[in-house]
Amino acid sequence: SQAVVFSASPDSSIRVWSVSGGNCVQVIRAHEAGVTGLSLHATGDYLLSSSEDQYWAFSDVQTGRVLTKVTDETAGCALTCAQFHPDGLIFGTGTADSQIKIWDLKERTNVANFPGHSGPVTAIAFSENGYYLATGAQDCSLKLWDLRKLKNFKTITLDNSYEVKSLVFDQSGTYLAVGGSDIRVYVCKQWSEILNFTGEMFSGNCAHRLNAHR
Repeated sequence: SQAVVFSASPDSSIRVWSVSGGNCVQVIRAHEAGVTGLSLHATGDYLLSSSEDQYWAFSDVQTGRVLTKVTDETAGCALTCAQFHPDGLIFGTGTADSQIKIWDLKERTNVANFPGHSGPVTAIAFSENGYYLATGAQDCSLKLWDLRKLKNFKTITLDNSYEVKSLVFDQSGTYLAVGGSDIRVYVCKQWSEILNFTGEMFSGNCAHRLNAHR
């Protein structure tokens, strides 16, 4: 409900910015190395972060206080991204050694692992219904996971050298957008590509075309 923006930096800081004032209103210092991922908790009061220091942290947005900070001591690997599940009870992190790890927030424990990528994980996203997890990596592939069965049920091989930079499901759970050297929109369940936006197409027409498909 607040008009704020969160940013993460290689300088190891997390900053909270006022949209209206354009100024930094809070600095969260949860890590000792570059911060690689941020995800806001469903309540809007807490922030999940991941870092090259191999830790994930859970911080209070209002006070900047770090409430908990955890690492997988058996892995010893940088974390590359982080994302809350819609229920706010679990979340996922990606690692530099191709793993996707699912964590229980309350217990602060690693409850599941999804191997399968062959490069650092660059982006993860949970569907709004909570059933699917989409992951991308530097191996030019997009993977879909069934969280109920804990298995990979679909792999989409992308163009050679295509690196997934970001992933997001829409609120209805109908579409999955993939950002990289271009933007691609897939329709869920069929997992087929329905839209592709290249550089010259980034205009007001993009929203119009997506709404047309709805």
